[in-house]
Amino acid sequence: MSWEDEIVMRDVTNAGLVISDRIGREVSSQLDLEEALEASRYASHPYSTHPREWPPLVEVVNTWELPPVLIERYNAAGGEGTAFCGIFPEIRRAWASVDNSLFLWRFDKWDGQCPEFSGEEQAICAVGLAKSKPGVFVEAIQYLLVLATPVELILVGVCCSGGADGSDPFAEVTLQPLPEHTIPSDGVTMTCVACTNKGRIFLAGRDGHIYEILYSTGSGWQKRCRKICITAGLGSVISRWVIPNVFSFGAVDPIVEMVFDNERQILYARTEEMKLQVYVLGPNGDGPLKKVAEERNLVNQRDAHYGARQSTGSRVSSRSPKPSIVCISPLSTLESKWLHLVAVLSDGRRMYLSTSPSSGSLTGFNTNHHKPSCLKVVTTRPAPPWGVSGGLTFGAMALAGRPPNEDLSLKVEAAYYSAGTLILSDASPSTMSSLLVLNRDSSSQSSPSGNLGTSTRSSRALRESVSSLPVEGRMLSVADVLPLPDTAATVQSLYSEIEFGGYESSMESCERVSGKLWARGDLATQHILPRRRIVVFSTMGMMEIVFNRPLDIIRRLLESNSPRSVLEDFFNRFGAGEAAAMCLMLAARIVHSENLISNVIAEKAAEAFEDPRVVGMPQLEGSNALSNTRSAAGGFSMGQVVQEAEPVFSGAHEGLCLCSSRLLFPLWELPVMVVKGSLGPSGTLSENGVVVCRLSVGAMQVLEQKLRSLEKFLRSRRNQRRGLYGCVAGLGDLSGSILYGNGSALGAGDRNMVRNLFGAYSRNMESNGGRTSNKRQRLPYSPAELAAMEVRAMECIRQLLLRSGEALFLLQLLSQHHVTRLIQGFDSNLQQALVQLTFHQLVCSEEGDHLATRLISVLMEYYTGPDGRGTVDDISRRLRDGCPSYYKESDYKFFLAVEALERAAMTIDAKDKENLAREAFNSLSKVPESVDLRTVCKRFEDLRFYEAVVRLPLQKAQAIDPAGDAYNDEIDATVREQALAQRGQCYEIIIGALRSLKGDTLQREFGTPIRSTASQSALDPASRKKYICQIVQLGVQSPDRIFHEYLYQAMIDLGLENELLEYGGPDLLPFLQSAGRNSLHEVRAVTATISPVGQSGAPMSSNQVKYYELLARYYVLKRQHMLAAHALLRLAERRSIDGVPTLELRCQYLSNAVLQAKNATNSDGLVGSGRSSIDSGFLDLLEGKLAVLRFQIKIKEELESVASRSDVLPATPDSAENGVVPEGSSTADANFANATREKAKELASDVKSITQLYNEYAVPFGLWEICLEMLYFANFSSDTDSSIVRETWARLIDQAISRGGIAEACSVLKRVGPRIYPGDGAVLPLDIICLHLEKAGLERLNSGVEAVGDEDVARALVSACKGAAEPVLNAYDQLLSNGAILPSASVRLRMLRSVLVVLREWAMSVYSQRMGSSAAGHSLILGGGFSSERTIASQGIRDKITSAANRYMTELRRLALPQNQTEHVYRGFRELEESFISQHSFDRF
Repeated sequence: MSWEDEIVMRDVTNAGLVISDRIGREVSSQLDLEEALEASRYASHPYSTHPREWPPLVEVVNTWELPPVLIERYNAAGGEGTAFCGIFPEIRRAWASVDNSLFLWRFDKWDGQCPEFSGEEQAICAVGLAKSKPGVFVEAIQYLLVLATPVELILVGVCCSGGADGSDPFAEVTLQPLPEHTIPSDGVTMTCVACTNKGRIFLAGRDGHIYEILYSTGSGWQKRCRKICITAGLGSVISRWVIPNVFSFGAVDPIVEMVFDNERQILYARTEEMKLQVYVLGPNGDGPLKKVAEERNLVNQRDAHYGARQSTGSRVSSRSPKPSIVCISPLSTLESKWLHLVAVLSDGRRMYLSTSPSSGSLTGFNTNHHKPSCLKVVTTRPAPPWGVSGGLTFGAMALAGRPPNEDLSLKVEAAYYSAGTLILSDASPSTMSSLLVLNRDSSSQSSPSGNLGTSTRSSRALRESVSSLPVEGRMLSVADVLPLPDTAATVQSLYSEIEFGGYESSMESCERVSGKLWARGDLATQHILPRRRIVVFSTMGMMEIVFNRPLDIIRRLLESNSPRSVLEDFFNRFGAGEAAAMCLMLAARIVHSENLISNVIAEKAAEAFEDPRVVGMPQLEGSNALSNTRSAAGGFSMGQVVQEAEPVFSGAHEGLCLCSSRLLFPLWELPVMVVKGSLGPSGTLSENGVVVCRLSVGAMQVLEQKLRSLEKFLRSRRNQRRGLYGCVAGLGDLSGSILYGNGSALGAGDRNMVRNLFGAYSRNMESNGGRTSNKRQRLPYSPAELAAMEVRAMECIRQLLLRSGEALFLLQLLSQHHVTRLIQGFDSNLQQALVQLTFHQLVCSEEGDHLATRLISVLMEYYTGPDGRGTVDDISRRLRDGCPSYYKESDYKFFLAVEALERAAMTIDAKDKENLAREAFNSLSKVPESVDLRTVCKRFEDLRFYEAVVRLPLQKAQAIDPAGDAYNDEIDATVREQALAQRGQCYEIIIGALRSLKGDTLQREFGTPIRSTASQSALDPASRKKYICQIVQLGVQSPDRIFHEYLYQAMIDLGLENELLEYGGPDLLPFLQSAGRNSLHEVRAVTATISPVGQSGAPMSSNQVKYYELLARYYVLKRQHMLAAHALLRLAERRSIDGVPTLELRCQYLSNAVLQAKNATNSDGLVGSGRSSIDSGFLDLLEGKLAVLRFQIKIKEELESVASRSDVLPATPDSAENGVVPEGSSTADANFANATREKAKELASDVKSITQLYNEYAVPFGLWEICLEMLYFANFSSDTDSSIVRETWARLIDQAISRGGIAEACSVLKRVGPRIYPGDGAVLPLDIICLHLEKAGLERLNSGVEAVGDEDVARALVSACKGAAEPVLNAYDQLLSNGAILPSASVRLRMLRSVLVVLREWAMSVYSQRMGSSAAGHSLILGGGFSSERTIASQGIRDKITSAANRYMTELRRLALPQNQTEHVYRGFRELEESFISQHSFDRF
């Protein structure tokens, strides 16, 4: 594409603002007729004449005599028969009736055909043409001819068909008699017929009533055709039954004219006595006819403001008769929303009437949907000046040379008004018959730049041009020649919304609807509407009048080589901008013309468009032609704010803006799509909703051709270096052109070029500026700079025209492919955005460009899909030729790749499939910015070509952020966030593929092509893992670190931690550290700064916990065990949130941390071969924390158990003694249970220190067993500590005895003792425990509470010492040797019995060691007792046992007890002693 064809969106957007402004000004200048009439009251000249030097404004182009057969029939009747005539513009036929015969013939050309329809013998008295109601007759019958005679009413079918070639849709008209649709008239003679667009037929009778003909298919009991009187009351109906109409007496005021307003559904009737009646048919025209108003003396009414004001000059004689109403005509809503009817009087005046009680535009009353309630005169328009044929003058000059007694008033015998044009048939006695033609003066609608002094009121006033045409005979009927159907359909499609809004469904023919647009004036419509033609039916024949548009006038001026003064006068009268726009339309050949514009005329128009002598030149506001009114000449603007002068462009630029804005006006701010039917509740299309282009394909094609022709003309002038635009725009390409530089960039040669181009005009400008340079500041722009500014603005508009033409081409292409089917995959938001998209947005905005791309995408998919209708090249060629700015080369490559993907999906061979996928990937890699990632990557996914799934989104992310704004922390935060968001959309495609492989699929965006998931579900786990690893590896290879973070986070969320740790890149560690808010430095700092014991760390979110767990796993994988232990420690000590983590989970973390710390001390990974003292201390720390945590878990479990027991049992004595709860009632028990649960919850929430556990939980709740374990863990050994230990043991034993007696106490001793035995003996005071248990056992035995065996306590003590009997024996020796402790002989005897048990156990262990067997087989107490590593007892141990047995026998003899109590024990000692003397006597034990 060459640089001339390139479209710069910035320029298009700027030009769009200009067009929007021009359209806004055009709309604001379109006044309601009431406003224009009000303003004209103050205008001195409401009428104007056409300049004599110009071609005529109105001229007769054709005349035809009446058909010979008609003249013969009329002459045969002797000129005395009943004859009527009229015109049916809908079928291009004129008609005339002579007695009972009706003749039809073409009024626009004579084709030699004049068919005759003859009815009964009764004369035809009224004729009308109505549209046929659908479904009643065959489709060929399009219209119904209504014939009224004094006896019957006849309906005749009318069939229209084209000729042989089909070029003329009105070539043949056939009349089809309908005998079953003839009804009697009941003696009423009809005077006129009025029909509505919906096929309703109304007739006015000479009896003053209105009748309606109702016709149908005749199903059921109803007749096929019947007549009803809809204005008479019940009494009138009864009297008509009794007395026929012929015998009716009294004055009757018959209706002589009826007209129907199809927009407002109002029927107006005029009687012979000039009464006007108003009837309504309801809002849709389907209701019954209802009379709402009737006025008798409208002619005598005087408007409050205008009164009976006549035109200039007192022309009305006092003897002149009272004027009568000649005709009435409804006003379209396009002309006025507040005025509804115009009545033409016989003196040439016009009365404008309204059916609303108040005037709309002047009082603010909205009558868009008003209900008619009255009929009143709003304003009166004076008659046109008399004597127009001899030159129109005003004032006294018009009366010069006239007899003083001559009646100068008009004698209007017939009139016709339609769409702003009025035709009067003047039959003044002093003149021959003539037609006065009045239509809006187009020059008053223009806004010439020189009329700065013109008042606003004067420019808004209605000014009409008056023309006079001589005519032979009297005017009988007039009708517009409606535009041809093709032209009318185009106009209606373009302007139905913006000009005929709300009435497009009134079933009015498109020809009539488009004809209303003439009321808007020629300037706004001459590019799209043909010249207006009107046919006049007179007594001498027919003639066709044509209205030359301003564009036709200047064309004739150019054709006739008129003097330059005439051309300059035309430019001055219409303004340079309007005249330049007309020249531009002629030069570009975009005007609707019957004859082709020759090359000579086009070139002359182009030269006029570029001639600075008529279009002016760009200048500063206030200089030269523009009068400078801001300050006095030659003085200073003291005390005034000096405003900088603004550039004012030439008429050429103004004309280009006007021409472009009028072409784009019908669609600029309107949606390009409309919904036929309705939208669903969510904004999606409902079942009966259909989206179509608002404009028809034909209308868009016509408009596109005009836009392209205009742009082509501008481009040709640039290429030929013709005119200011061509010379300046052709200096260089976009990068080096004067258009895109500042004014100072112009060289001397450029300035000379501009100076030569403008000639003396430019030199005068500069010389004038030089003369006044000593009085005013230097102008901000030179002439060359102003020229460059104007040409740059015109170049922007040229690009806008090109872009608009391409947009219309795209819309046509979409319309040919059923838009609803194309967009069925769009989601509700996209569908709603599409139906709300205006043409302005489609052309100028990014949103419009995006939606166009989406539409092209679905269009291409329609062609390239599995059931496609062609190839990419088929449709791409059309798109590249018709709309290259919407369909670029990159789009072509993209869709070629899509086509390759479709072929790959159809291919069975795996190798070919991969080759096609790679081919598509290579094509897309060249245009990553144009890739529709969701569509394309989904297809690559289906093909398992994950290289493209990863690389294409990364390439597009780089393409949409080439400057790397996402990485730049120094730029504006909003810009960076936007760049990150755009990149994130690309990254999400890759993550979606991972999610799909993982099986965690999410709902995809509506509109994405959905493929079968059978292949995905058929993937085995190994294949899934392989593809996941491939995606991760490809992603890690990318240098995009932002994507790495995105990928790592997504893998964590998807549960792909194993793959993340295995394939993660070198930046995974910083990511985990940063994500967990902990740097590597902080982790290492734990080795130096040890957390205080018993204090929980900072709270962590669930995500942070996940990051830390992954960080620990990463360290383990990398054999960095100590760092893993630190991470695990932080996880274990974090503060609890909602009960997380639990104590068990903390214990698991600490256990793993201990394991990692031990691995670190046994490896060379972190500190070499030697152990670090810091690491050794850290291991001890971890083990200590783990032990304390286990204490906490045990306490918590005990408290929970206590709480559960307290629900059914009273509080324990121990808890009561410790003051936790008072003894007594169930309330105290409940309080105790609640307090216990609260303490358990406290323990579950956070980690406690060992001091807290002991003092706040274990001791208060009597958990003495755990207290002893904690004391042992704390290495208590002082005297004070010994007393604490002894007291604790005492409480533990008492607690156990209270629960289960001595047996329970021995069981507790067996359980607790082995845990704390290896200590120094301070935590296990055997003597205290022994004494306590022996005394308690003796007491309970003597009291009979419990049967305590002799061996229970002794064996429990030996078991507490892990089977070591000697420490237990020493404890007993110590007690027995102290008589003060054991004064009681019975207590001493019990202890001696226990000593015997201990000695026997000791002896048995010795024997077992000597035999090489385990002592566990012989003693329950010594279960698992001695280890195999202990040496064989020496002879000294046997001596100790023997000596002890001997000593205790002596002790027994000393007891003051009967021998029968001690004999058994004594014998035991004896046998033990003897057993060591005889080595084979152990069997006795």
